[in-house]
Amino acid sequence: MHKIKAVFFDVDDTLYDSTFQAESARRNAIKAMIEAGLNLTEETAMRSLRRIVRRFGSNYLGHFNELLRESGYNGNPRIMAAGLIAYHNTKLTCLVPFRDTVPTLLSLRDRNYKLGIITNGLAVKQWEKLIRLGIQHFFDSVIISEEIGREKPDPRIFKLAIDSLKCKPSEAMMVGDRIDRDIVGAKKIGMLTVQILKGNQRDSIKNSEEEPDYIIPELRDILNILEK
Repeated sequence: MHKIKAVFFDVDDTLYDSTFQAESARRNAIKAMIEAGLNLTEETAMRSLRRIVRRFGSNYLGHFNELLRESGYNGNPRIMAAGLIAYHNTKLTCLVPFRDTVPTLLSLRDRNYKLGIITNGLAVKQWEKLIRLGIQHFFDSVIISEEIGREKPDPRIFKLAIDSLKCKPSEAMMVGDRIDRDIVGAKKIGMLTVQILKGNQRDSIKNSEEEPDYIIPELRDILNILEK
């Protein structure tokens, strides 16, 4: 194994708890909408909202519009406003790094590792997360799927990230929570792979090609891996 020179990270459920953030924001929005006049139980509304998110994707901007339309409240500005305000207020409140994210990034920077981001999503939304988390300045390279037209696990997005920091795949580590997105593509080009057990995604490993080199419970554990 070559000496690792660069460490790449996923963002969601790797550097901060996006699962808790999304669930909390959606639930608080539902509570606010019910208080404003939506005649549904909290759990019924949550089930409908989760189904809508699965159908349209997490980056769709009209989740609450779809919920109100399905519930017979289409065009009710009071209910819509209540939901949006509660959603965005909660989302910002929950947008905080894991407690060991900043100390780990500081340690890696002090040890002269190059740091990068490889993430799927909309560029503005992913940059907003990094900036609000206060960690954008740690990274020498930020690769976002929308900007390059490739999504993880496409090996080409990992290859582009590697090239951006001028290192070989065998000199780079990929850290992420998803087997299907973060681990598979990185392994295909020969990166060292680390799965962090965060969020609610627990992908089943189907074969050796999906097996991460390391599995860790906390981000700081990568420091021990790099010392080996």
